[in-house]
Amino acid sequence: MYLESSAKPYKAKETATNTSSKGEIRHVVCFKFKEDADPAKIRQVEREFAALKGKISGIRSLEWGKNNSPEGLNKGFTHCFIVTFENEKARTAYLPHPDHKAFVSILKPILDDVFVIDFNP
Repeated sequence: MYLESSAKPYKAKETATNTSSKGEIRHVVCFKFKEDADPAKIRQVEREFAALKGKISGIRSLEWGKNNSPEGLNKGFTHCFIVTFENEKARTAYLPHPDHKAFVSILKPILDDVFVIDFNP
Protein backbone atom coordinates (compact mmCIF):
# COMPACT_ATOMS: atom_id res chain seq x y z
CA MET A 1 0.00 0.00 0.00
CA TYR A 2 1.41 3.37 -0.98
CA LEU A 3 0.45 6.60 0.75
CA GLU A 4 1.76 9.86 -0.62
CA SER A 5 2.46 12.27 2.22
CA SER A 6 1.70 15.34 0.12
CA ALA A 7 -1.70 14.03 -0.96
CA LYS A 8 -4.64 16.22 -0.04
CA PRO A 9 -7.73 14.61 1.46
CA TYR A 10 -10.62 14.11 -0.94
CA LYS A 11 -13.61 16.25 -0.09
CA ALA A 12 -16.88 15.26 -1.74
CA LYS A 13 -19.02 18.05 -3.12
CA GLU A 14 -22.24 18.58 -1.21
CA THR A 15 -25.08 17.66 -3.51
CA ALA A 16 -28.77 17.06 -3.12
CA THR A 17 -28.05 13.31 -3.17
CA ASN A 18 -25.62 13.58 -0.25
CA THR A 19 -28.07 15.40 1.97
CA SER A 20 -31.40 14.15 0.67
CA SER A 21 -33.47 11.54 2.45
CA LYS A 22 -34.18 10.10 -1.02
CA GLY A 23 -30.63 8.96 -1.87
CA GLU A 24 -29.28 5.46 -1.29
CA ILE A 25 -27.19 4.88 1.82
CA ARG A 26 -24.42 2.31 2.15
CA HIS A 27 -24.04 1.01 5.71
CA VAL A 28 -20.64 -0.65 6.13
CA VAL A 29 -20.19 -2.78 9.26
CA CYS A 30 -16.97 -4.60 10.18
CA PHE A 31 -16.64 -7.05 13.06
CA LYS A 32 -13.74 -8.21 15.18
CA PHE A 33 -14.72 -11.26 17.21
CA LYS A 34 -13.37 -12.26 20.60
CA GLU A 35 -10.42 -14.64 20.38
CA ASP A 36 -12.39 -17.36 22.15
CA ALA A 37 -15.53 -16.93 20.02
CA ASP A 38 -17.06 -20.26 19.07
CA PRO A 39 -16.83 -20.71 15.27
CA ALA A 40 -20.43 -22.02 15.27
CA LYS A 41 -21.59 -18.77 16.89
CA ILE A 42 -19.68 -16.75 14.27
CA ARG A 43 -21.43 -18.73 11.52
CA GLN A 44 -24.75 -17.99 13.24
CA VAL A 45 -23.92 -14.25 13.18
CA GLU A 46 -23.14 -14.53 9.45
CA ARG A 47 -26.48 -16.24 8.74
CA GLU A 48 -28.53 -13.93 10.96
CA PHE A 49 -27.04 -10.72 9.57
CA ALA A 50 -27.55 -11.91 5.97
CA ALA A 51 -31.16 -12.84 6.81
CA LEU A 52 -32.00 -9.25 7.78
CA LYS A 53 -32.51 -8.39 4.09
CA GLY A 54 -35.58 -10.63 4.01
CA LYS A 55 -36.90 -9.36 7.33
CA ILE A 56 -36.56 -5.57 7.15
CA SER A 57 -38.06 -3.52 4.34
CA GLY A 58 -35.98 -0.76 2.83
CA ILE A 59 -32.86 -2.91 2.44
CA ARG A 60 -32.02 -2.95 -1.27
CA SER A 61 -29.05 -5.27 -1.02
CA LEU A 62 -26.80 -6.92 1.52
CA GLU A 63 -23.33 -8.23 0.75
CA TRP A 64 -20.80 -9.68 3.12
CA GLY A 65 -17.55 -11.54 3.25
CA LYS A 66 -14.53 -12.48 5.30
CA ASN A 67 -11.32 -10.51 5.04
CA ASN A 68 -8.86 -11.97 2.54
CA SER A 69 -6.58 -8.98 2.04
CA PRO A 70 -2.87 -9.83 1.89
CA GLU A 71 -1.94 -6.38 3.26
CA GLY A 72 -2.43 -7.27 6.93
CA LEU A 73 -4.09 -3.94 7.72
CA ASN A 74 -7.44 -5.25 8.98
CA LYS A 75 -6.54 -4.65 12.66
CA GLY A 76 -8.21 -7.92 13.66
CA PHE A 77 -11.50 -7.19 11.86
CA THR A 78 -12.48 -10.33 9.97
CA HIS A 79 -16.00 -9.76 8.62
CA CYS A 80 -17.48 -6.95 6.53
CA PHE A 81 -21.17 -6.44 5.77
CA ILE A 82 -22.42 -3.82 3.32
CA VAL A 83 -26.10 -2.99 3.54
CA THR A 84 -27.63 -0.71 0.91
CA PHE A 85 -30.69 1.14 2.13
CA GLU A 86 -33.20 2.76 -0.21
CA ASN A 87 -32.82 6.05 1.65
CA GLU A 88 -32.26 7.66 5.03
CA LYS A 89 -35.80 6.81 6.14
CA ALA A 90 -35.09 3.10 5.58
CA ARG A 91 -31.87 3.29 7.61
CA THR A 92 -33.68 5.13 10.39
CA ALA A 93 -36.30 2.37 10.52
CA TYR A 94 -33.62 -0.37 10.49
CA LEU A 95 -31.62 0.72 13.51
CA PRO A 96 -34.36 0.22 16.16
CA HIS A 97 -36.14 -2.56 14.23
CA PRO A 98 -36.92 -5.61 16.43
CA ASP A 99 -35.18 -8.01 13.99
CA HIS A 100 -32.04 -5.85 14.02
CA LYS A 101 -32.11 -5.72 17.83
CA ALA A 102 -32.54 -9.52 17.97
CA PHE A 103 -29.49 -9.88 15.73
CA VAL A 104 -27.44 -7.58 17.97
CA SER A 105 -28.34 -9.71 20.99
CA ILE A 106 -26.81 -12.75 19.20
CA LEU A 107 -23.74 -10.78 18.16
CA LYS A 108 -22.82 -8.98 21.39
CA PRO A 109 -21.61 -11.95 23.46
CA ILE A 110 -18.89 -12.81 20.94
CA LEU A 111 -18.07 -9.32 19.63
CA ASP A 112 -14.74 -7.72 20.51
CA ASP A 113 -15.10 -4.57 18.38
CA VAL A 114 -17.19 -3.11 15.59
CA PHE A 115 -16.58 -0.40 13.00
CA VAL A 116 -19.47 1.28 11.19
CA ILE A 117 -19.46 3.92 8.49
CA ASP A 118 -22.36 5.08 6.35
CA PHE A 119 -22.19 7.07 3.12
CA ASN A 120 -24.19 8.13 0.10
CA PRO A 121 -22.75 6.62 -3.08
